[in-house]
Formats: sequence, C-alpha cells, structure tokens
Amino acid sequence: MAGLWQQLSSLRQGQALALLHFVCLLYPPSGALSWDFKASSSPLEGFEVVKGNFSLTFLRLGYHKIVEIPAGARNIKIQETIKSRNYLALQTQTGVSIINGNWVIDRPGIFTAVGTQLIYRRPNEIRSRKGESITAPGPLTEGVNVFLIYQQPGPRVYYEYSCEADAQPTYTWTKSGHTECSVTCGTGRHQVLWDCVDTHSQVTVPANLCDPAREPVFQDEDCISQPCPAYWDVGEWSECSRSCGPGTQHRQVICRQITHIRSDGTETSVIVVPDLCGSSDRPVTRSPCQLKICSQWEIRSEWSPCSVPCGLGQRIREVVCVSNQGDVEDDEECNMNLKPETLQNCDLGACARSWFTSLWSQRCSADCGGGNRTRTAVCLMDHVSDLPLDSCEGERPAEVMFCDAGSCQNQLEWYTGPWGQCSAECGNGTQTRSVACLFNNNGRMEVVDQLKCSGLPRPITAQTCSLKPCGVQWYVTEWSTCSRSCNGGYRVREVRCLTDNIVPSDHCDPSLSPESREECNTQPCVAEIGRPPCQRCAVVWL
Repeated sequence: MAGLWQQLSSLRQGQALALLHFVCLLYPPSGALSWDFKASSSPLEGFEVVKGNFSLTFLRLGYHKIVEIPAGARNIKIQETIKSRNYLALQTQTGVSIINGNWVIDRPGIFTAVGTQLIYRRPNEIRSRKGESITAPGPLTEGVNVFLIYQQPGPRVYYEYSCEADAQPTYTWTKSGHTECSVTCGTGRHQVLWDCVDTHSQVTVPANLCDPAREPVFQDEDCISQPCPAYWDVGEWSECSRSCGPGTQHRQVICRQITHIRSDGTETSVIVVPDLCGSSDRPVTRSPCQLKICSQWEIRSEWSPCSVPCGLGQRIREVVCVSNQGDVEDDEECNMNLKPETLQNCDLGACARSWFTSLWSQRCSADCGGGNRTRTAVCLMDHVSDLPLDSCEGERPAEVMFCDAGSCQNQLEWYTGPWGQCSAECGNGTQTRSVACLFNNNGRMEVVDQLKCSGLPRPITAQTCSLKPCGVQWYVTEWSTCSRSCNGGYRVREVRCLTDNIVPSDHCDPSLSPESREECNTQPCVAEIGRPPCQRCAVVWL
C-alpha cells in the first residue's frame, strides 16, 4: 500500500486522482465508501469473480460512474437491487455510448457492442420490485464504463463479472484535458485531448501501447469563459407617424448579452436588465420627423340650391384637398378633422298642402248614351305624406266626369253585371261577372238572345284582381298660373309616381309620365286703348 502512495506522489494530479480511485476500488477504507468491492474464486480455473455494490443517499442529477469493467471480462451482471426512477447507462472507455447515453433513454432489448450481446431489461409491472439490469456473456473486446443516471435518492446497484486472474495489462484511450476555449467570453468550443492509459491503474503510458485504430477522433465540447459585456441592440427607425407635417418615429433599444459564439461566427444572445448596459448611455428611442408640408383644404364651389322646393332638404358644395403645389390629392393627405362641411341641411319653410289627381280614365263607362270617366284625388304634403282629404286648402278636385257615348236608339249592346268577389285576398286573383245582350230603344231595355249581339265585342267575364296594393300610377297637381299673360308663358304642375297606398315609387312607366310643364297664353300682347301716351319710357314686354 505504501508503494502505491509513493507512485501517486510521482504522478501529475489528474493521473494521481485516477490511480487513487483505482486503489480505493481495491482497498476501500472502512465506512469511507458508499459501495464495496470483492473478488472471489471462480468455478472456472484461472478466472476470478469481481463483485461490488454501489449506494449513496444523495447525488446531483445526472450521470455518475459506478465501475469500469475491463476488456476480456465475462459473465457480466449489473442489477438495481431496489426499483427506482434511476437508469443504468453503459459507455465504452473511448466515450462511445452503448445504452442510455446523451440523455436519451433506450427501450429495453438486446444491444450488440464490444464483441458481445448486452441484454437491457427494465421491468414495467406495477407490482414488480425488480429494478433495471444489464447482462452480457462476454468476453468484452473493449473495456466499458457503467453509469447511474441519478433522479431519485437512495440508489442501490449490484454488479459482478469474471476476469482472468493473471491477465496481461490492457491499455485504452482516455480524456486527459482540452485545448483553450475558442472565445474569451460567453460559451465557445474546445477540443478534447486523449492519452493512452493502463486500464487498471489509469496511469498514462506511451501512446504506441494503445491500439491506433481505436484512437478517438478530435471532439469539440462547449466551454464557458467569463460573461460577455452587455451592449445596446438598436433597431431600425419606424415610419414617421404622419405622412406630412411634424410627426415622430420610434425604434427599439434592448440591452443584450452574448452567451454563445459558434465556430461559423453566429452568436446566441439573451435580453438582460438595462442596468448592465448603463442606463445613462441608452440610445434615444423617439425622434421628430417630417416627410413633407401638409396639404390644405380648399372650397371650390358655393352652396348648391336646396334639394327640395319646401320643407327640410340638403345642399352641397365641393371641397378638395390641395397640395402646397396646387395639385388635388386624396382627402387622406389633409387633416380630416379640419375638413370644411360639404353637406348642410336647409329649411325652405313649410310645404303647401296640394291636391294631386290621377289621370282621367280613357274610356266612358257607357258604350252609348251618358256615362262617366273617373280619376282619384289625394291630398299630399312634404312630397311624401298623404293627409286626410279635408286637410288640403281649396275645393277637392272632381273625381267623376260625365261623358256621352252617343245615341242608344234601336241599338244592341252588351250589359255587364257587377264583378264577383276576388279569388285571392292579396296579390293577383280572379273575379267573374255575368253578361247579357240588351236591345236599347231610347232607354227602354229588353234582354234578347246573346246571338244577336255576336257582332259586337263580347265583354270579358273574368279578370285578374288584387285586394291589396299591387300597382303604381302617375298623379299630378292642378296647373299653376301662367307665368305670362300674353306672348307665350309657361305653367307647371307636380307629377308623382304613387302606389295604391299613396307611397312614392319609381316603378311607373316613364314613357307615360304626364307633362309637368307646358306653354300658355301664346296670344300676342295688345296695347291698351285709351292709355295716355308715355314720354321717354321704354316698352316693357311681359
């Protein structure tokens, strides 16, 4: 034992620690280690069995090395003695993962590596108390390292394997250090360095003793240097808040710190508190701006006449947005809050109440003798409203006019009875009536055979009908007074298209619209007789 400690003192620190670890494996002090190591005779001649237990109450989360199993080992068994949320992991001594490496948990199964088949089991029965296990018949062509992935306190692992009692020294590649970090701040990369060491003693030996074919390639690992200084990350200015006139623009200013610099030059950074960048040196985030002088509103026309001849209406005027160079632009280029009114209400006083009448019916109600022609009269105000018939001033226009269809002496004519009830309560329906052939002799009527009236157009006995509004017609007022008493003037009247319910409509036939203006008093003007002659006066034509 004293010789071993002398050998430790002659080695560099990393080698000494490795050798000390090996010595502790062989000669654990009483109560000093959380696992034990035993060697016993094997049933196979020339082999010895190595056994051990690993147990610790608390560890940091992650991978923890349990034991190194050398090349040539056989009958390998690694078993969790208590079921837990921890995992077993296996790695070659050159750093190649076999089972559950790089924080990836493999599915249970058979793994072929280092010259043998390794069986990885993980009982998943709820009632099972068995933990994970790794077994292999061997022999191993390369030494392996057994790890525990710690997640739950109180791990318990038992292991054993057989190896030759007088085995020749074996050598393997192991990590010995690394190059300098690629960056002076933040996280960079450095290369891992490898040495050839004795598998059992972990003492560094000449490189030619290790298999050159198994020498690991250079590997890069993350390395953390001192923190990088924080800096202000300044964004681009935003567009000006106004397209013309004084406005403002903004930009984002963030305090950042580089955490990782990659080999290709790209960086990873995080946002940190502004105090790390120095708040007094913070770049401005707001700045005044002006793209151009704003356009102005210009009134281009006077107010139009009121839209109605009486009552409440509206009038309009033209207002445009003009640039400082006089060009008309879109309204959005001017301040919409300052735009002058383009629409205004106007009140021309109360509208007169006027009588409106439809046109007289085209035919006389009688084929001969006296009959009637009819029309409809309504009282309207404000162009729309219909009033009770007693609301209009003046006498109500006549709605019936007498007409004479000629003598009825010794004349055959058709007589029509009243129309029957409409077959539909609304919309288009059908109604019928009776007809008879009459012989009229100066008002004396006699019903005769209908064949005698066959030479006359027979009145229809059926027609469509509608009980509710279903049509429109033209209505007119009385003609106004002529604008001149002689030499030709004009008079006007209002013309409206109304439904049967006296509601304005635009469905009347324009070609049948009555005239709203006509000439009147076209006779020439005649000088008044007896009027004294005027001196130095001009003739005024009316």
